[in-house]
Amino acid sequence: MGTDQPHSREIMTDLYELTMAASYFEQDMYAPATFSLMVREYPSKRSYQVCAGLAPLLDYLESFHFRPDDLEYLEQTSLFPDRFLQFLETLRFTGEVRAIPEGRIAFCDEPLVEITAPVMQAQLVETFVINSINLPTLVATKASRCLHAAGERRLVDFSLRRTHGMHAGLMVARSSFIGGFIGTSNVQAGKMYGLPIHGTMAHSYVESFDREIDSFRAFAKSFPDNTVLLIDTYDTLAGARKAVTVAGEMRQAGESLRAVRLDSGDMVQLSQQVRKIFNDSGFPEVRIFASGGFDEFKIQKILTAGANIDAFGVGTRMGVSADAPYLNMAYKMVMYNGRPVMKLSSGKISLAGPKQVFRQRTKDGFFKRDLIGLLDDDIADSESLLMPVMKDGKRLLPSEPLPKIQELFRKEFALLPETYKDLEGNPNYPVEITPRLQALQDQVRKEIGEKELGLD
Repeated sequence: MGTDQPHSREIMTDLYELTMAASYFEQDMYAPATFSLMVREYPSKRSYQVCAGLAPLLDYLESFHFRPDDLEYLEQTSLFPDRFLQFLETLRFTGEVRAIPEGRIAFCDEPLVEITAPVMQAQLVETFVINSINLPTLVATKASRCLHAAGERRLVDFSLRRTHGMHAGLMVARSSFIGGFIGTSNVQAGKMYGLPIHGTMAHSYVESFDREIDSFRAFAKSFPDNTVLLIDTYDTLAGARKAVTVAGEMRQAGESLRAVRLDSGDMVQLSQQVRKIFNDSGFPEVRIFASGGFDEFKIQKILTAGANIDAFGVGTRMGVSADAPYLNMAYKMVMYNGRPVMKLSSGKISLAGPKQVFRQRTKDGFFKRDLIGLLDDDIADSESLLMPVMKDGKRLLPSEPLPKIQELFRKEFALLPETYKDLEGNPNYPVEITPRLQALQDQVRKEIGEKELGLD
């Protein structure tokens, strides 16, 4: 297979998914199984998570199939019998999916996705399910924290060059938009997802001209409707004064300088000085855009110190979620062939049975508490969060446009009490288990003790 061909997603999996599937096949095990995807614990200083990544997951499940070259490779490994590989040739995902919609806020231990399908299908998709939800949820949450720190200021994704691969760069652009960013520097993400694209210039552009002001004039000539000048290549304040000159020339031509960008130095002092230069020169409308190692902590620090900045380009630390680079996410079987099952491993106990998450609110609409219950629980004055999104391997509804997903997130975020948005972390939001779900756990644990451990 040539390296220019697209990679198969079906064998982009852990080997044990395939070896378990082969053994299920040999044992004629085709009964339905339900798996729950959840986050076991928060990363440091976090108290919630923003759901993201569902649409790409549903794309994968709808198109699930093994290509001829996949099966050829698996045959070459000599690990699998021919009749199993022949079975895989026609295998498709035929299950159902319930999920918390993208853009909604969820909490630890709550199932974000539940998949019910013939056990082999539900097992084979495990790696992709975790991979497709983990990074987007992590980044959407990180982006929402940056949004909270920035207040009304606008944020743009600048992370592409330092994300962990180009696919990750696309996921970061999409997820950061869900989490409240206004757009991305990633042109491919703009094309794929319809995201607004933003960008200015690099220091190399300025350095390629004999004089800094010549680079400013050239860029203004090329992009008169979207001129943003990078002013810190040599000296930020000197650059600002040259930008004022260009702003004046543009005004005479019936155009306007949109913004200047700061990328280094003391952001508090420089932004205040640059603001004064433009205000004193009669250009208060020129905005100040800042980039350079920003995340929620740095944004909060400089704004608290009095920085005068209108928008931020947020890159590396958001794109790799530098302070919390992974989620402790798990995908666990909770029912097989009508029998509730659970894992009792130390520190990794799972909740048996298909479930629902119920949200209760205050009279003002703010989050009050969540309850994890059985799928058929009936909880008064609550909202069910897990929604049917796929049946018989087909989507029930088209995926929502990203602006609508972001709008849902913003509405949710506005109703999350401020204490849980604190960047330093706070006591966990209350998530409780319903009595019926608890009774099931006690029953299953007792049965396991009797059958597996010889306990009375």
